[in-house]
Amino acid sequence: MAECERSLSVRGPPAHPDDEEVIMVDHVPPATPDETGDGPVAGGSGPTAPGASTETYVVGVDYGTLSGRAVVVRVSDGAELGAGVFEYPHAVVDTTLPGTGERLPADWALQVPSDYVDVLKNAVPEALAASGVDPAAVVGIGTDFTACTMVPTTADGTPLNELERFASHPHAFVKLWRHHAAQGQADRINELAAERGESWLPRYGGLISSEWEFAKGLQLLEEDPEVYAATEHWVEAADWIVWQLSGRYVRNACTAGYKGIYQDGEYPSREFLAALNPDFADFAETKVVHEIGALGDSAGTLTAEAAGWTGLPEGIAVAVGNVDAHVTAPAAKATQPGQMVAIMGTSTCHVMNGDKLAEVPGMCGVVDGGIVDGLYGYEAGQSGVGDIFAWYVKNQVPQSAVDDATAAGKSVHQHLTDVAYEQLVGAHGLVALDWHSGNRSVLVDHELSGVIVGQTLATSPADGYRALLEATAFGTRRIVQAFDESGVPVTEFIAAGGLLKNKHLMQTYSDVLRMPISTITSEQGPALGSAIHAAVAAGAYADIRAAAEAMGSVERATYTPDPANADAYDALYAEYLLLHDWFGRGGNDVMHRLRAMRREATRASSAPGSDSDSDSDSDSVEQAAVDAEVSA
Repeated sequence: MAECERSLSVRGPPAHPDDEEVIMVDHVPPATPDETGDGPVAGGSGPTAPGASTETYVVGVDYGTLSGRAVVVRVSDGAELGAGVFEYPHAVVDTTLPGTGERLPADWALQVPSDYVDVLKNAVPEALAASGVDPAAVVGIGTDFTACTMVPTTADGTPLNELERFASHPHAFVKLWRHHAAQGQADRINELAAERGESWLPRYGGLISSEWEFAKGLQLLEEDPEVYAATEHWVEAADWIVWQLSGRYVRNACTAGYKGIYQDGEYPSREFLAALNPDFADFAETKVVHEIGALGDSAGTLTAEAAGWTGLPEGIAVAVGNVDAHVTAPAAKATQPGQMVAIMGTSTCHVMNGDKLAEVPGMCGVVDGGIVDGLYGYEAGQSGVGDIFAWYVKNQVPQSAVDDATAAGKSVHQHLTDVAYEQLVGAHGLVALDWHSGNRSVLVDHELSGVIVGQTLATSPADGYRALLEATAFGTRRIVQAFDESGVPVTEFIAAGGLLKNKHLMQTYSDVLRMPISTITSEQGPALGSAIHAAVAAGAYADIRAAAEAMGSVERATYTPDPANADAYDALYAEYLLLHDWFGRGGNDVMHRLRAMRREATRASSAPGSDSDSDSDSDSVEQAAVDAEVSA
C-alpha cells in the first residue's frame, strides 16, 4: 500500500435497528515507502534506509493458554534477539475459584486477567535484557492472544472479577477459549439461525461454536444476570491487553469476524438475539459493538504506565490486537492463497488465505481481510492435540514405562514415540478419534469425546500413544479434505508450534496428508508474527505482505510423504472416517448421552453437603501439555 495516510471504513451494526453507522478507524501515518514498496520505509518511525548503521526493533508478545512469551525482533530482517517467558500464576482455573474455593462445574475454564498484565511486567523486560537492545531503539509492540477468550469489563476496562462485589462470581472472570460450558446456548443459536436462514451462518461452516462470543455472552445472561447487567463491554482478551498498553479500546477485525459473528458490516440482528432471549436483544449494540481496527494498524501509542511496566519508550506504536494462530501466517511467509498454516500446540488452529469466498463445512469462519488485506482468511481447528498427548502420559502410562524413559535419559513423550515408531504402520491394530476436547472442525461439537478402538491385552502404552498421534493427523486430513472439496484447495501445508519438535509426528502428518510439510523456522511463531504487525503499525513497512517477506521465516518441504506409509495410512484413515461419521453425525449419540450423565453426576456431587472430590487435576494435565511439545 503506497499511500502515506489512510482510513479504514468498517460498516458497523446500527446503534438502533433503523440507523446506520460507519466507524472510521484512523491509521497512524507510516513513512513513505521506498520505490519498490517491498522493503523497510525510509525515514519516519521505521528503520533507516538500507545501508545506514542504525537498526530499529519491535517487540512481539504471544499470550498462550498457560504463559506469555515476549520476543525482541530486528525490523530489517526479522532476527530474534531476545526472549522472555512468564507463566500465569493462576494458570487455568477449571476446578475451584480463586479466593473462595467454590467448585466449578464441568467444562468450565477461566483465567485471571491480572496474570496478563504480569506478562508485560516480567516477560518483556526479560526479553529486552536478553537482547541487549537499547530500549530507545524499539519502535513498536504487537500482541496476540488465544481466542475466543472473553473479559467482562466496566466502561473503563476494569475486569469485573476485580470488583469486590463480584470477586466470588465465576462469571465475572475471564472465560478462556476452552470454556465449553455454553454448548447449550450454542446449540440454540445454531438451531434458530438455521431456522431463520441467517445469512451469516454459512460463513462459519453452518455451526457456531460454544467457544465464541455470543454463546458465552448468552450463558452469562442466563446464569448470572447481575454480572451481565454490570458488563459494559464484552471484550476479547486480545483487545483488552491492547487497551492496557495504549489506553484505547479498539476491537480487532480478526476476532470480530471469526469469533464475534461480524459479517458484511453487521452483527446478528436485534430481532435474532431477542428470539434467543428477550433480555439478550441489545447484547450486540450495548456490549459488543465498538471501533474496529484493521490488522497491522496502530491502535494507539504506549502509555506512560505501560512504559513503566515494560521498560519500553512511551509513545511507540501499539498494534491492533490479533489471534495467536492468524498472526503466525505472516511469520511463516504464508500470505498467498492456498498456504495453510497449522499452529500445533495444546490444540491446533488451521488458517489459510483464499482469493474467493466459499462455504466450507465445519470451518470456524471466513473473514474478508481476516489474515491479510485483500484476501479471505479461512480458519478451522482441532480442540485437542498436545492436550491429548499430555492426558495420555499423565493418566494412561504405567510406572514401568516412566522408569524405562528415565533409564534411557528421555522424556516419557520421547520414549513412547521412539518405541511406537519401531513398528510398521498399522502394527498396533488401533484407530482413535481425537475428540478428548470435543471436535472443533468439521463437526463443531464439543459434546463429543475420545475413542480408541482395537485395544487388547497385548496393547502397549506406546501403541496407544501412537494411535493418538495418528488420530490428530487424521483429523487434520479431514479438515484439508473439506477445504479441497469446497473449492478452496490447500496447495502448501506449513506447520508451526511446539509440536514441530516431534519429527516422527511431523512425518506422520506428511504421510497421512500425502503432502510435503513445510516448517516455520522460528520457535516463537506467534510472537514473531506480532512483531511483524508491530513493524507495520510503526510505519516500517507498507503492509503485512512486505513485512512478512522481509521478517518471516520458513523451510519449504522439510518432510515429504513416504509412499508405502501413505498407502497404509489410507486404510487406517478409511476406518477413522467410519468412526468419525458414526459417532459424530448421528449414527450413535452415546457420547452426548454420557456427557449429560456426567454433568448430572457433577451437579449432584457439588450440591451442599457433598464431600466428593472426584474432579481430575486438569491444571496438571494442562501443564503437562507443555511437556508434550518437547517430544522426540
